[in-house]
Order: sequence, then structure tokens, then C-alpha cells
Amino acid sequence: MIWRSKLWLLYLNAFVIGGVLMGFEMLGSRYLFPYFGGGIATWAGLISTVLVALTIGYFLGGAIIDKFPTARVIAISVALAASYMALIPLAADQAMSSILHGLGYGGTGILAASASLCLIPLSLLGMFSPVAVRLLTNSKEGTGRTAGMVYGVSTLGNVFGTLFTTFTLIPAIGSRNITFLFAAVLSLCTLSLSLASE
Repeated sequence: MIWRSKLWLLYLNAFVIGGVLMGFEMLGSRYLFPYFGGGIATWAGLISTVLVALTIGYFLGGAIIDKFPTARVIAISVALAASYMALIPLAADQAMSSILHGLGYGGTGILAASASLCLIPLSLLGMFSPVAVRLLTNSKEGTGRTAGMVYGVSTLGNVFGTLFTTFTLIPAIGSRNITFLFAAVLSLCTLSLSLASE
């Protein structure tokens, strides 16, 4: 468990990680569109992949935190997500091109491309909410309120990340620089979560 004086770090990270998560979903479209277009099929593949990633993250986070109830669990997860994101600008073009030529323009290719971008990092980030709920819960009476706070703060982060990425970051600095920025922000989250675990 963590000291109560550090609990605010988990709520802050819920907002920031929620923002990065949805910001990266919007950014994922920019990596996919040059190869698979911007139609409804591409969006369906991307959104479905993000939802599957979150499902995996929720299950994994819930299972792991019951065995290892420490913020270090999510710090490691966020660090791995940051590392993966930092590699995407370097590998995305080759990966998208290879998938397009190997699997074609249809649903299989779109899902494979979306998975190569989003499945691993967003699954790792999806672990955050169940871990935070477990760390913040002190009694059965507080479980519902705590879960509501964590998911509520995270969802506000989702909204902020979606809008800020779409209307401010993408026009200003471009997809690859934003990806590096997200990786850097997640690295800072890793440091703060490591502090919370001490």
C-alpha cells in the first residue's frame, strides 16, 4: 500500500495517463490514414483495438495488483508503455507498409496495423485504473466511491487528451513529435508512481 500523503499522485496520474491514452488513439489515426485511408473501416479497426487493449489491461491489472499490492506494479507497466511509444516513430512507416503489402487494405490489414500501434502500449496503460482502485481502497464501504473517482478522473483525462491532441498538438508539432512527447510524459508518470510506492 502507499502513504495517504501520496494518494494525490495516483489521481494526478489517472488524469495524465487517461489523457495520453486517448490522445494516442487519435494519433494512431494519423499513422494509419496514409496506408489504410480515413474511412469508417479504419476508425472501426482502431477503436476496436483500443477497446480490446483496455479490456486486456483491466484484467491484467486487476489480477496482478491482488498479488503485488504496490504502486511499483503500475510504474513498471507505464515505463514499458513509454518505451514502446518511443519506438513507434522509428518503426511505424516500415510496419504499416509491410502490413499493407502482406495483408492488404481490408479488415485484416487494418486490425493488424491498429494492433501493432496500440495493443501493447494501451494494454499496459489500461492496467492503471484497477491498480489505482486497489491501492486507494481502504474499506469495503469506500470501494464504490474510490472506483468512481478513479474512472471519473481518468475519463476527464480522456476528454482532455482527445481534444488537446486533435485541436492543438497535431496542427502544431506533428504526429512523430507528439508520440515522443507522450513517451516523455509517461516517463514522468513512471517517476511519480515510483515515488508513490516508496
